[in-house]
Amino acid sequence: MDKYRHIKLKRDSREHMYIQLFNAIRGLIEKNVIKSDDKLPPIRKLAELLDINNVTVVKAYDLLESKGYVYKKVGSGTFVSDKRMDSNFIATYEDGEEEIYKSLKLMDRGQIQIKDNMINFASATPTPELFPVEDFKDVLNEVLDRDKGLAFGYQASKGYYPLRESITKYLEAYNINTSVENIQIISGAQQGIDVISKALLNYGDTVIVESPTYTGAIATFKSRGVRIYEVPTNEEGIDLDVLEDYFKKHNPKLIYTMPNFHNPTGYSYSSQKKKRFLELAYKYNVIVIEDDYLSDLNFYTKENMTLKSMDNNENVIYIKSFSKIFMPGLRLGFLIVPLKLNNDILAAKHTSDISTSGLIQRAFDLYLRKDIWKKHIIYMKKIYKERFDTMIDSLEKLMPEEVLWGNPKGGINFWIGLPHGFSASELYTESINKNVVFVPGGVFYPSGKDNRFLRLSIAAVYPKDIEKGIEILSDTINKYIKKEDTNYLSKENSYKPIL
Repeated sequence: MDKYRHIKLKRDSREHMYIQLFNAIRGLIEKNVIKSDDKLPPIRKLAELLDINNVTVVKAYDLLESKGYVYKKVGSGTFVSDKRMDSNFIATYEDGEEEIYKSLKLMDRGQIQIKDNMINFASATPTPELFPVEDFKDVLNEVLDRDKGLAFGYQASKGYYPLRESITKYLEAYNINTSVENIQIISGAQQGIDVISKALLNYGDTVIVESPTYTGAIATFKSRGVRIYEVPTNEEGIDLDVLEDYFKKHNPKLIYTMPNFHNPTGYSYSSQKKKRFLELAYKYNVIVIEDDYLSDLNFYTKENMTLKSMDNNENVIYIKSFSKIFMPGLRLGFLIVPLKLNNDILAAKHTSDISTSGLIQRAFDLYLRKDIWKKHIIYMKKIYKERFDTMIDSLEKLMPEEVLWGNPKGGINFWIGLPHGFSASELYTESINKNVVFVPGGVFYPSGKDNRFLRLSIAAVYPKDIEKGIEILSDTINKYIKKEDTNYLSKENSYKPIL
């Protein structure tokens, strides 16, 4: 503790106390006063030493972790990161990029609202009228009448037992046979990724992801101080040759994948590729995290079976959230966990939030038991298919021939490739001035660097606005292409805020 006694915090400063503490500890790390893998003081003890609130220390430690200076071990504490670690595994941003990219990542997870007059191809959150409000109100009222005060008590960390039973029944529609003991209730898919990471990853471990991949997974893996290797994907899914090579060379602990209607590309693995993928993961003893993002929204393919339904070796941890197909605000989902990992996952869940809302679990249990969800899935597929078809028609009719896009068979995302030498982030800057917003592709890579790709989502935009938005976007791209200065889009400009 002696190394921390000389930290002086100014209570009358305009700078927040936790920022002052962050800068002080960062200075100790950069000067090598505290070294790689040194343990920082427990929160309570440092708070007592400096005569500050525990929350101030927590916020300072969280900021140090987000900047890569420290890493956390569940049940052990906070430790100094190895700053000599290969810089390829630490996100880098050009001046001015970091804040805009943070905003875009939050938008991708439905956490930022944009102006009402904007055509929103950025958000992957459904429009509010798609939520089954009346049906859910009925089951909520029934639970309150039935369970009264019990509905507001803590549930077991593993989850409300009747809901876990209902989920095993629900999964039969996806050809997944599992037991109640394998089901772990979570507060949304993001928490699922976080809980798995806390339970299974240590600082310096290796994780493989598809390239590109979901922003929330990238952020979680970075927070654990792991090495992230990216394997390229195409319209048939991940490159298996590169994957096997990485399995051999890097001995990864986990691989994170979205094999059906992937976010952000919309691509899906073929059935043959799924089978081979599972064989390779089992052969090289790599645990698979399958994020079943949107296998429900299959419009033009029957190859939407999950990896978990094909998992004969208990090697897949399956994540399913109800955010995209029911209601995001429920913050409800589940894991299917191999029994050998059950205790570790349960411990990590308990340290995250003890348990998921008991009222919501009880209500959703009724929602599943009454089979209301089947009616809602049919309704959602109908609405999304109309938007999906409108997007396909608009892209084919309006996009310049120099622009390429994938050919998804379902889901809500389209991956657009601008001509070489063009910047999606610069297009974004121009596009929001015309009230059309999307997510530049750089957000979906661990490096965070700008590139020529962008994601368009149909989740939060109505058919009448899809064609209008694509027309505006196409016109903007056309003007870029026709300019003699082909570097117009790639020159360095400052970013403008979303809001």
